Amino acid sequence: MWKKSAKKLLAYLIPCAGSVFCYGQMHLVLCGAGIGSFSSAFTSGVTVTVEAGKVGGFSTHTCEANLAWGKNMLPVAQKSSEIDIDALGADLDLNTPVVAFQIKNSAHDHFMTYKVYSLKKPPLLLRTITGGDWFSAADINLGGRTEIWTNDAGAVDGFESIPLPEWDFAPTVVLRFEKRRLIDVSSEFQPYYGHQIAQLENQLDGQALAAFKNSDGKLQGITALSREELHFLQTTKIKVMEIVFACLYSGREEDAWRELAAMWPPADLNRIRDSILVARTHGIREQVDGVSTGSGPLWKHHPQIYNMDTESKKIVDMTSSQETAISPDMTSSDPGLGERTPYSVDVGPRPIYLGTPLTQRENQPRLNKEVYLNLVIDEAGKVRSARLANESDKGPVGDMLISATAGWKFIPAFKDGRPVPCRMRFGVWPYR
Repeated sequence: MWKKSAKKLLAYLIPCAGSVFCYGQMHLVLCGAGIGSFSSAFTSGVTVTVEAGKVGGFSTHTCEANLAWGKNMLPVAQKSSEIDIDALGADLDLNTPVVAFQIKNSAHDHFMTYKVYSLKKPPLLLRTITGGDWFSAADINLGGRTEIWTNDAGAVDGFESIPLPEWDFAPTVVLRFEKRRLIDVSSEFQPYYGHQIAQLENQLDGQALAAFKNSDGKLQGITALSREELHFLQTTKIKVMEIVFACLYSGREEDAWRELAAMWPPADLNRIRDSILVARTHGIREQVDGVSTGSGPLWKHHPQIYNMDTESKKIVDMTSSQETAISPDMTSSDPGLGERTPYSVDVGPRPIYLGTPLTQRENQPRLNKEVYLNLVIDEAGKVRSARLANESDKGPVGDMLISATAGWKFIPAFKDGRPVPCRMRFGVWPYR
């Protein structure tokens, strides 16, 4: 269905404590600072390329992305600090296969620009979203609909004079295309926000919260406190705002203001409430075409999860945390996966890139044999479930591989010309 080549795939990986759904904590890029390249020719005849930028035939410390068909080429990004492909071949409910790029223009930029292009000839730019510092298209519940998960980093960067790096996380935003309109559907994923809120509440210190509530709320120009005491109050203030933002962005406005009133200095309550509303209004919410009012997933369909009738083996460099080399595709029949059935895919998933959580420590466990994983990959190419196929592989290396799958991205499986969720057995071999 496509031809693909990949080399020197740069991977920045922060392990996700075993959770496959761990957006915002894992950062993988195809090309960063001029290192890394990827090229894939889709069945429509459009070739997607990400590579180092060049001047006079020489590579630079920048990256570029292009879409090409025949003798035509459409530049997507040039002289960028980082370029990543979030989805390739997915539908995103736009009734056409797409490629979605994440682009960071400058190394000093906190935010990514998300560009969605059609893969039909000629390719067209369908949507641009800005303001998040990460994006991930996924069907997290395997419910038959793909959402774009991101955060409103641009809305809180500098809010209350607090730079983005000091926040534990910016407010999560969940987007979905419906009839080609971009809708904020965050309120349909309240359990996710509830988990965030519970974590933040567990981190709050009662003494610190009482001290903050007795402050002026602004924490500006205070000279009576030491630097450590002021930092203590500032940290508490950030956690309170993160709780309020999580309530507000998930559609629970009454809960947001109730939490704010319970934890914020009363004299400053009206000011901060107005400031929070202004920040949200001028964030990603400003770019959407509508907002869902549902308090739970509105899409109840559970699609068929298709199977591969072969196992996929990849030779992966497990000795470097900076580069991952992928071999040419190899498949072999696997009687354990069963014969081909109507529920078998026509084309199996293909890796865009694979990241590993290995470091250069001398005591780092090494992979010295093939390890097989049973994966479920959704129709956006994201890993929804990862299990070791063999009990004997349990241990440090097996745990690291499971953790790493949270950041793996694939071109999804296809059935009858459309992307579908798929079960597959994936063999990881040491690269030598």
